[in-house]
Amino acid sequence: MKLFIKILSGTIIVIVLLVGSIVVIGYQLPIAHTASRSILLHQPPAKIYATVRDFASGPSWNSDLKSVVVEKQPDGRIHFRETGTNGTVNYELAEDVPEQKLVVRILDKDLGYSGKWTYNFAPEGSGSRISITEDGEIPNVIFRFASRYVFGQTATIDSYLTALGRHFGETVTPQ
Repeated sequence: MKLFIKILSGTIIVIVLLVGSIVVIGYQLPIAHTASRSILLHQPPAKIYATVRDFASGPSWNSDLKSVVVEKQPDGRIHFRETGTNGTVNYELAEDVPEQKLVVRILDKDLGYSGKWTYNFAPEGSGSRISITEDGEIPNVIFRFASRYVFGQTATIDSYLTALGRHFGETVTPQ
């Protein structure tokens, strides 16, 4: 019994120290971050832009998405709700420059993170470079730690760009 109590006490101490370390490290990380990745596709910018801008068709080529519901607001703005591997998230199309740039902003305030993605579409050689820049904020120190050291701040962008490449029949490695 004494051995069991020693092992249990030691385990609890290790867990408390581990969680404490994660909190301290997470607290020292900045709340705001910027992460950017890009790929080169052998497609014209207009074709890539049209695919990305058609939010409702996203689940047909991006396996991270189960469904997308697009709603035009009375003021003309476009809102859409994605349901997928990261749960359900509500977005707003904040800026739309056809064939050049999209800015999509998270509307939800209770996710533990917030921010926007800026998509840029530019001709390059015989194809196009699409880049996504994430400007995000993560107030929760534990999630901030996990985002930086467990998941990686570009994981969602990388998954999206890889799926986009697959949609066009291309194997890509986001950089």
